[in-house]
Amino acid sequence: MSDGPVMLLDSASLWFRAFYGVPSSLTAEDGTPVNAVRGFCDMVARLVRARQPGAVVACLDRDWRPAFRVRAIPSYKAHRVDTSTGVDPSDPTVGGGPDAEAAPPELGVQVPIILDVLAAAGIPTAGAEGYEADDVIGTLCATEATAPVEVVSGDRDLLQLVRDEPTPTRIVYIARGVAKYEVYGPEEVASRYGVPVSRAGDGYAGMAMLRGDPSDGLPGVPGVGEKTAAQVISKFDSWADLVGAVVEGGDPRLSAAVRTKLVKAAPYLTVAPGVVRVAADAPIDWTGTTRSLPHEPVDADRLAELAQRWSLTGSVDRLSAALAGRD
Repeated sequence: MSDGPVMLLDSASLWFRAFYGVPSSLTAEDGTPVNAVRGFCDMVARLVRARQPGAVVACLDRDWRPAFRVRAIPSYKAHRVDTSTGVDPSDPTVGGGPDAEAAPPELGVQVPIILDVLAAAGIPTAGAEGYEADDVIGTLCATEATAPVEVVSGDRDLLQLVRDEPTPTRIVYIARGVAKYEVYGPEEVASRYGVPVSRAGDGYAGMAMLRGDPSDGLPGVPGVGEKTAAQVISKFDSWADLVGAVVEGGDPRLSAAVRTKLVKAAPYLTVAPGVVRVAADAPIDWTGTTRSLPHEPVDADRLAELAQRWSLTGSVDRLSAALAGRD
């Protein structure tokens, strides 16, 4: 692997933003929409130029609503399910699960094209059956990272992965777009969310559990907002320390009002970590033959064929040039 961080792409986060950020009028000659493909390639090219990674891995969702999370908290993403079909009509995932093609149709048809381009370019993908891309990223950070890691995502949940040791992990946060990305490490997370810098990632996860997240169907603790959640988390060394104080009572670090709210939410506090925290032991499956940055396509003929067939010449050329280190 060449010098530079390992860049882990939260792939659906990128192609979802590409789909809604690039005009839908962009199509191939046969009328197939390719706006997400073009946007995705251009985003990756821009990120490679800006961050100069030593490797890029596209991480995939194999299951957008894993069974282990639903068992713990049945409301997890339940509001996204179309009760007539049992799938999430807005989910842009691909691969393996029953909801693999549950994206908007115009996006769903483009995901296989994106994967074909990645394969021909030589950018490997990683997934895990029964797990989300967040879990794949968390597992790679925990088990395979021997170089600094940069995680590209617009999902705040992944801020829990920031760390300095044993290998630095940063989040390249693209919620406002790739051109306006923000890089989060422990200091930035601590400053933005009010959690201790010494355990910013774990502190963020704890704050998120208390605060909840309606977009994911996580109830949180009623009456505890982000500011209070950060204040509570900052007073304890760990989630177990906090839960112990709630159960035992009499801990001066908890006001009576806050403890009352936490006691009422005790069943939730018990199961929340298994839902909010990303897995560190997902069974990763890989495509691709190398983990290093491909400075030239592994299948140049195939890449040229895809570019011609899907009217992607400009975007594919920009991606290839970025990978090769050309201006």
